[in-house]
Amino acid sequence: MLRDFLGPEAFEIGIIRYLKRYSYQNTVNSHLWESLTDICSSDALDEGRMKHTEFCSKHKLQSGSSKWYSDDELDVRAIMDTWTLQEGFPLVTVEVKGREIRLSQERFLRTDNPSLTEGFLWQIPLTYMTSASNTVHRFLLKTKTDVLYLPEDVDWVKFNVNMSGYYMVHYAGEGWNSIIKLLQYNHTAISGNDRASLIQNVFQLVSVGKVRLDTALELSLYLSKETEIMAVTQGFGELVPLYKLMEKRDMTVLENQMKGYIVDLFRNLIDRQEWSDSGSVSERVLRSYLLLFACVRNHPPCVAKATQLFNQWKDSDGTMSLPVDITMAVFVIGARSPEGWDFLFEKYRTSMQMSVKSRIKSAMTVTYLQDKLKWMMEQSLHGEVMKTQDLPDVVVSVGRNPHGYKLAWDFLRANWHTLIKKFDLGSHSVSYMVIGVTNQYSTREMLQEIRSFFDSLTEETGSKMRCIQQTYETIEDNIRWMDTNLPLLQAWLNKHQLRRPHEDL
Repeated sequence: MLRDFLGPEAFEIGIIRYLKRYSYQNTVNSHLWESLTDICSSDALDEGRMKHTEFCSKHKLQSGSSKWYSDDELDVRAIMDTWTLQEGFPLVTVEVKGREIRLSQERFLRTDNPSLTEGFLWQIPLTYMTSASNTVHRFLLKTKTDVLYLPEDVDWVKFNVNMSGYYMVHYAGEGWNSIIKLLQYNHTAISGNDRASLIQNVFQLVSVGKVRLDTALELSLYLSKETEIMAVTQGFGELVPLYKLMEKRDMTVLENQMKGYIVDLFRNLIDRQEWSDSGSVSERVLRSYLLLFACVRNHPPCVAKATQLFNQWKDSDGTMSLPVDITMAVFVIGARSPEGWDFLFEKYRTSMQMSVKSRIKSAMTVTYLQDKLKWMMEQSLHGEVMKTQDLPDVVVSVGRNPHGYKLAWDFLRANWHTLIKKFDLGSHSVSYMVIGVTNQYSTREMLQEIRSFFDSLTEETGSKMRCIQQTYETIEDNIRWMDTNLPLLQAWLNKHQLRRPHEDL
């Protein structure tokens, strides 16, 4: 953010000056901020490299709405102190009224307690672009509210260009509707990173009650045309947790509707994927992500191809070389049958490649076979057939499996005292298991069951652990989210009927 604020050249010169001035010395934050502020007094070498003197602290910009600041000298320390000396990050609300852009800022926080959001103020280097041009405009928001003036009327405005800033953006009034129209009819007018940030912002704003869920889902419809990895994975990252909450509520019909919507949304992109390791790094990562999702969700072409490849790999006794990008999808399908699961475990036991062992272990935890899931957790606890160091990952992965989440919670309870001896009370491993097993529950009954168990512990056995309080807060957030948004989700999915029925996704 600071580099984008100053400009790449000015930032580089400031860093060089800082390193030269304080070479072999101790420093504090203010030394860095001063070096980045006082660029114009650099030594002759730096001055010779400085081409854009408008970034100097004693030089004022005169570019209207694209200025960073006005009437004041640039003070990097004053800006950065608001980011380093107070917790959290801001939410910027943007509302376009004719040629005015009305801005306001507040702390972004999921809470109903206003005392936790009052008294916070950031100096925010804003970037934005509009439908009128591709120019990136800049403005330093230093107060709770401010107004920008546009030279002409615009159809849309997008803030935080390329996600360069650490702030969320809420487009009030008709702002989100304008963004939705942009994405539906001309989504490539903004970058893939910008599209990803819009997806992330709108769904996170649902969680704090700033935006309705149906508005966020309307925005997600454009993803059927998306091909960029950042936007696609962000879409998955926001949509998948919705049905994960339902999986632990036994809401089969609505759960399958949501799963079906996501499969249909990315169907064309999934079907275009090659079962190979070809392409750029981004293309390969996207392929691996899409094919694994499609196979887990029982997309027929994916299941058929993965089954064929697994059988060929199994017939070769594991000697056939599978493309790395597709191995997880192939292993997950193979692990669904008892014979396939046993074969995978034998290869896990004998393989000397840690990367292969890790993928096989993850695939085995996705199986439908509950007896295998329970056996994996028990063996990881004993540490003979499977390593005890793998136990946290195994327990959390089983906890995310719709066929295993109850097993994981029962295992955690039954073996609690053993676990806190093996991994130490308060360790990351224990916290990881507690949070990982419980963070997708969203019913008051499960919250009460979890409270009852942890309340029965003594302080010596973990009753005061911070992760337990985090667990309560997360489940309470999930309950509130479901109470507020479940009717909206049901109505929206019914309105947008899927192209074909989806069963047992």
